[in-house]
Amino acid sequence: MKLRELIADMPYVVETRGDLDTEIEELTSGSQDRTRNGLFFCIVGARFDAHDYAWEAVENGAVALIVERFLELEVPQVLVNNGRASMARVAAAFYGWPSRRMKMVGITGTKGKTTTTYLFKSIMEKAGKKCGLIGSTGSIIEDTHLDSKLTTPDPIDLQRTLRQMADAGVQIVCMEVSAHAIDMCRLDGMEFDIGVYTNLSQDHLDYFYTMERYFETKKQFFMSGMVMNASCNADDETSRQLIEDLKVPYITFGIAANADVFARDIEITEDGVHFTIQMQGLEDLRVRMKMTGRFNVYNALAAASCALILGVEPEKIRAGLEAVKAVPGRIEMLQTGTPYKVILDYSHAPEALKNILKTVRQFTRNRVIAVFGCGGDRDKGKRPMMGEIGGKLADYCILTSDNPRTENPMVILAAIEKGIKPTGGKYEVIENRRDAIRRAMEMAEEGDIIVLAGKGNETYQEIMGVKRPFDEKVIVSEILREMKTQGAEE
Repeated sequence: MKLRELIADMPYVVETRGDLDTEIEELTSGSQDRTRNGLFFCIVGARFDAHDYAWEAVENGAVALIVERFLELEVPQVLVNNGRASMARVAAAFYGWPSRRMKMVGITGTKGKTTTTYLFKSIMEKAGKKCGLIGSTGSIIEDTHLDSKLTTPDPIDLQRTLRQMADAGVQIVCMEVSAHAIDMCRLDGMEFDIGVYTNLSQDHLDYFYTMERYFETKKQFFMSGMVMNASCNADDETSRQLIEDLKVPYITFGIAANADVFARDIEITEDGVHFTIQMQGLEDLRVRMKMTGRFNVYNALAAASCALILGVEPEKIRAGLEAVKAVPGRIEMLQTGTPYKVILDYSHAPEALKNILKTVRQFTRNRVIAVFGCGGDRDKGKRPMMGEIGGKLADYCILTSDNPRTENPMVILAAIEKGIKPTGGKYEVIENRRDAIRRAMEMAEEGDIIVLAGKGNETYQEIMGVKRPFDEKVIVSEILREMKTQGAEE
């Protein structure tokens, strides 16, 4: 594809230099990537400025550059006033604007995005539609799973994936839309048939600094003109601020507040959650989900509201919600064959940890043992908050490493301790996460529930900037075998 075609009608172009008829065969934002007739995007990041490495990209095959300042390099250059947004538009054009060939549903909010996408995908499949999924657990095209490092992939990966989905005959795509992706313009130029707002709670303040900016970023998704219809959680107080300014049709869902899609008669057990969905103008729908927790009622309502906007029959909605047994790393009950239970959950923020511990408390027959930490190089303000929540809601806490990244893990744990000490809750500190999990399993008694919080479906632990294999499903299985072997020897 010619460079001229890729930048046609792009609003960010300021000036061009060189031959715009240069043929482009690949896109890249990594200067070390070897390309054939590549187009390199000089993105200015928080730590690195890709303009400084453009020469390396040219040596590795780049034949043209998208820049925010002209460089002394003998290749065609397109000067733009927004490098990130330009990358999103060029990537979409390069892959033939694949999102325009499918219906698009975008889910944003602090919690619930992943589970909502899985529930929606299941509903659409029960309705006979081929649905793709993009999110923090990767991308799914029918039964094919593609790994992704980001909740919302970077524009090149995103558009490549969307093209694969379109070519595979996918009719509807449901994707997680992170606040980072909105702020970094990864979705620029796309349109969404439906945008969903799940909730807002503290997270990512290392990047956004204030809750106000965090909210305004998510709100921008709906105000940017890319969302055609909206669905909002009526029970989240920030939804009012969003709805007041909405310029598109919307519906609401909720449990406490008056909403268009409403849940009542909620019954929560360890085997799932049962509830009735009331929908304006439609018969009540009794749903028996295999996943438990009050928060999963919200996720189900969010998915159901999207399906209703698209005209899906209520019975298909029920069938889709009831078909999902589990979502990777989201209140996932591990098969341990022990008198105690082990639950894996991605809850790495205060409100998420509170939700999982409150949910488990409703059906535990004995103690709740929480194993958790906080990520390094991220929002430090939530560390004592997590400690306080653990101390108040769990019977016993084991504070341990999450992904310490480049921070000293003991510094992180000390901050969590500041929150848990005033609660008087029982706890201990075991920095090594594997040892912490083993300790929980060794102390667990019949009827206890161990909650491994923070990692979810992640299969690594990042320590001093290095990602090392760490899959908690594998770890738990290994510890069980070790304990059985040890017991046999004794």
